[in-house]
Amino acid sequence: MTAAARPLRIGNASGFYGDRFDAMREMLTGGELDVLTGDYLAELTMLILGRDRLKDPGAGYARTFLRQLEECLGLAHERGVRIVANAGGLNPAGLADAVRALADRLGVPVRVAHVEGDDLAARHPGALAAHAYLGGFGIAACLREGADVVVTGRVTDAALVTGPAAAHFGWQPGDHDRLAGAVVAGHVLECGAQATGGNYAFFDAAAATRPGFPLAELHQDGSCVVTKHPGTGGLVDVGTVTAQLLYETAGARYPGPDVTARLDTVRLTQDGPDRVRIDGVRGEAPPPDLKVGVNRLGGFRNEVVFVLTGLDVEAKAALVRRQMDDALAKSRPAEVRWDLVRTDRPDAPTQETASALLRLVVRDPSQENVGRALSGAAIELALASYPGFHVLAPPGKGTPYGVFEAVYVPHGAVDHVAVLQDGRRISVPPPQETAVLDAVPEPSPPAPLPAGPTRRAPLGLVAGARSGDKGGDANVGVWARTDDAWRWLAHALTVDRFRELISESRELAVTRHVLPHLRALNFAVEGILGEGVAAQHRFDPQAKGLGEWLRSRHLDIPESLL
Repeated sequence: MTAAARPLRIGNASGFYGDRFDAMREMLTGGELDVLTGDYLAELTMLILGRDRLKDPGAGYARTFLRQLEECLGLAHERGVRIVANAGGLNPAGLADAVRALADRLGVPVRVAHVEGDDLAARHPGALAAHAYLGGFGIAACLREGADVVVTGRVTDAALVTGPAAAHFGWQPGDHDRLAGAVVAGHVLECGAQATGGNYAFFDAAAATRPGFPLAELHQDGSCVVTKHPGTGGLVDVGTVTAQLLYETAGARYPGPDVTARLDTVRLTQDGPDRVRIDGVRGEAPPPDLKVGVNRLGGFRNEVVFVLTGLDVEAKAALVRRQMDDALAKSRPAEVRWDLVRTDRPDAPTQETASALLRLVVRDPSQENVGRALSGAAIELALASYPGFHVLAPPGKGTPYGVFEAVYVPHGAVDHVAVLQDGRRISVPPPQETAVLDAVPEPSPPAPLPAGPTRRAPLGLVAGARSGDKGGDANVGVWARTDDAWRWLAHALTVDRFRELISESRELAVTRHVLPHLRALNFAVEGILGEGVAAQHRFDPQAKGLGEWLRSRHLDIPESLL
């Protein structure tokens, strides 16, 4: 069997900057691999790395990756496993140099390459970070030239898989179906243990105390089997893979710089214990523009949480609001937000369960207006406000917060370059074929269930969900576990019903996308997260729990499904 004819085993050892440190060693020692990837970047991470680089121009990359390599670089070399990671962040060249220095010190003869061209900060004055989402062909060029370790800046998460796959199988930019299959595999792997039972709606069935990390056996035609190393915790089944496929996606077309993958063509089949086959994926030419993530400092924020105990919670909240409004009148912050969270219960057996939380969040361009002004006003009320006055913690000086914006540039506006161990630079041309991203007509719904008795019950008894963030927007993917449950869900969970259940979405644009092969609905909610996670616009700034809130809401569900 030629190298290109055999499956390519690609594993993942990191889903974010701060993920399980031991995962790299676990993946290298737990079973056979050809490539080990690591995803360290997110919108918030780019802001964090931008602030790091303000303090130290040599920083800007994920230092955890280097510490992991300290333990594992020799092990990867011995086992012939290539490592591909986007840990370069804002400084992939700096990280590549640091890896070479580490390899020299350890005496491990590896060739290190990096990918650059994503940094567009010079075109966005005042931005802490502005980076285009590159595709996988820069990674592929590095691997084809013999690199053992490839580090990148801001590439798409799926590029960590499309790059190695294109290098291994000899795929070209026009191989849209094959690339789309690799994008789907990459999207399943990118968040690590989320594909193996982590953060899973039906976690009791997943034995997810310490889930293993996922890997994909990728084939020449773009199909794959998602699995995990033998003996590791967690679960890989159609449900866990479906959940991850719906995470941070929207409609049938999933666009990227290499290809637009058609999520409505994905077919999942249980292929044995902890094995899910993914095939049938169709691909289309990528859109003509690249997404650019721009991170800026938005100003300063501060908060204080007042604890209201016992009787008259609403009246106590009104009193402290009046007092704080008066105290802040001279230096009124630009934004003032109050939220009363009724965690209290009547006749509560403990003081904590008798208490509600009143949260005040302020934002302003001036640190002074959210620092001393707020802390002075709040603390001076300690003996002069509602009975039982206390706060969870005194407010501090005020901290900077970030604002995320997505803009778009033509492919040709970016110099996508693979930089090799010997300093050679290989330019990666933009795709010759692109296609404007149009919406896919909504497919016909399945036949509804016959009429019958219903019972008021939580949606989560018959459906799973996973939610996440994309800038200021959020998505909530909801899937049914059986064909009959899908027949009910597709008709019952309309946009109007979603808005009714998720009150925060009632004044926002909500779009429903139907994915019949996955028995799933994907709701995109525009603007629910304000200016992105770093702005901390809401209680759950990344919408991680939005899907679980939806699952807890009650509907009239057919008794035959319960």
